[in-house]
Order: sequence, then C-alpha cells, then structure tokens
Amino acid sequence: MARPTIRRVLLEVSRKWLQQAADGDMAIETVDLYIQISERFDVFADAQGIHRMDDVTGQLTDSFMGAPGRDRHDNIILVPKDGTRRQRRSALASLFAHARALGMTQAVPLLDSPPIPRPPRSTGAELTDAEIEELQFHSERGMPATRHAALLALLLSGLGSAETAQATPGDLDLALATVTTEGSTRTTPRTCPLSPWAVRALRLRTDYLAEHRPGRRRLVTSDSSTPYAAQASVGAGFNDIARLSGLATTARRVEPRDITRYIARQVLLQTGQISEVARRLGLSSLDNAADLAGLAWKIGGDPR
Repeated sequence: MARPTIRRVLLEVSRKWLQQAADGDMAIETVDLYIQISERFDVFADAQGIHRMDDVTGQLTDSFMGAPGRDRHDNIILVPKDGTRRQRRSALASLFAHARALGMTQAVPLLDSPPIPRPPRSTGAELTDAEIEELQFHSERGMPATRHAALLALLLSGLGSAETAQATPGDLDLALATVTTEGSTRTTPRTCPLSPWAVRALRLRTDYLAEHRPGRRRLVTSDSSTPYAAQASVGAGFNDIARLSGLATTARRVEPRDITRYIARQVLLQTGQISEVARRLGLSSLDNAADLAGLAWKIGGDPR
C-alpha cells in the first residue's frame, strides 16, 4: 500500500470525526476546530517539504505547536498562548490516533512530546447585582448598531455562549418575553424568560437588523461563521463589555460563564430548587447545576 499523504489521511479522519459528532461522542465545534488545525498543519508540513504521514516527526509537530498564528483581527501572534498550543496538540493527537487505527500510518510523533500544563481552574468572578447593572449600562454604547446589549441580554436569559452565538430573531417571543434555544452539545432545548431590560435591548436589535441588514439570521454573530468561531466571537464580545465596564482587569477575569453562575445563583435563590437551576440552564446534571450555583450540596460524596 502506498504511503498516504497528510491530506489524504485528513479526509478519511474527518469522516470519522464527523461520525463521532453525529453519534454524540464529539462536539461539532471540536470537529470544526480539529479540521481547521489539521489543514494548517498540512500547509505547515508542506512548507517543510514533508507530505506524507509516515514522515512526520516529533520535531515537526513541536515546531507547529509553537508556530506563530493570527488572532481574530488577523493580527500576527508571534508566540501562541498555552491554550492555542493545547488545541493544536489535541488535534494532532486525534489525527494520528485515528490514522493509526485506520492503518494509514504507524507514526507516533507526539510520543515524547510532554503535555502542555493547564493553569489552576478559576473559581470565577462572583458578579453582584450592581455589577450586572454596570455590564448592562456599558453594553448599551452604540446600541442597536452594536451587538453588545443583545449579546448580554441573551446570556442573562440563561443561554450559554454557544446558544447565544446561534440565536436568531425567530427564537424570540418579545410579547411573552421569552427566548427559545435548540440547546447545544452540553445543553438541552428550552425556553427562557427575558427581563424587561433584555426585551428592550433585543427589540431594538431585531428592528435594527430588519431595517439595515435584511436577510441576516443570527442576532449577534455572522451567519457565515462556523459554530466554533461564532462561540468564540460571543466570548470576545462579552470581553469587550467587561473591559468597557471596568470589571475585567489584569487582576480579575470576567467571562460568559460568570453570567451563567450569576443566573444559577439567582434561580436557586428564587426557587430553592437545584432542579430549576438545571432546567433553566439546560443541564442534565444536578451536580453541575449545584456547582454553578455555588451550592455544596454533598458532604463526603453523599447528598445532604
């Protein structure tokens, strides 16, 4: 059997990744990311004169993981962050593992590559009611031409960043003050209530899009963006709001998940039921819901 090229292997492995996504064993966002990274690796290897999987060495994969890249504004980043390096390593590890399983290579270039350390998991910012109001106030700059207020409104309804990225005007029922989501890889479909502030922000946004950008479907992300890129765009948009409000500083990180934690605490305070927290956030795990709400409901592994 002829030694297959990296491109040929990528085509075959991509089918495996897509099947895993269809079976629910892999997020489609991860598939998109792995394919993008693997395509870049193919180009990178080609520039080094390496075209076949069997010829890939650990030195080549290490060089690729540390290679310069570009940010979302297309600016060059000379030294990639650890998170980017971990994504590249994960994609290559999956690519070669599937290729070996398919009998398309015997190369194990990452065998001696040490794992890239992760920072300690952040407990998140404990946002207060006053800080939520600050975020709302600063998100209104430039509305409705800017997306910030609508983006924050969707997050404050209980939608996650992936769900917010895919939201459309058709998902809104502003008369009933609700938004419906089809869910995501980790959350279930549901309908969430909208606050009066959210209704106002989303009404202005939908009216603006209908007048100035007819045909556009998504409320806060580009229709042409992949699910992974759209979700990342939501994170970037929220970061802008947090920075403008002064809540995100070099000493304090504020991210969309902190909004989810805030909603979880509010629902628990209002209902006293972890099951309601899970329902509002579309979670199948009560443990995850309790964790987001900051409730230590287990001691020694047994429910209280």
